[in-house]
Amino acid sequence: MSQLLDLDPHRHILAVRTESYASSVIRLRTLTEAECWARCYGSWEPTVTVFRLEPRRPRFPTTVSGEDLRKGLEERIDRRLADDAEAA
Repeated sequence: MSQLLDLDPHRHILAVRTESYASSVIRLRTLTEAECWARCYGSWEPTVTVFRLEPRRPRFPTTVSGEDLRKGLEERIDRRLADDAEAA
């Protein structure tokens, strides 16, 4: 069992800091996902790709709700069925 523990690649990673942060430490900027990955796992992994998503486009206000669309579709289907019944 002890031989299996030696195969774990994260077992031998040593902590960079020996003490915890002081409460007065202020971060100068937020870390990127790539920097967080490097800090957590120690190196770059070829199977992991970090990319930025484009910001979402602003949505325009709508005048019709989803429920109104559903009711309208239901009415059109009912009219079509009634027209088909009359034609037959």
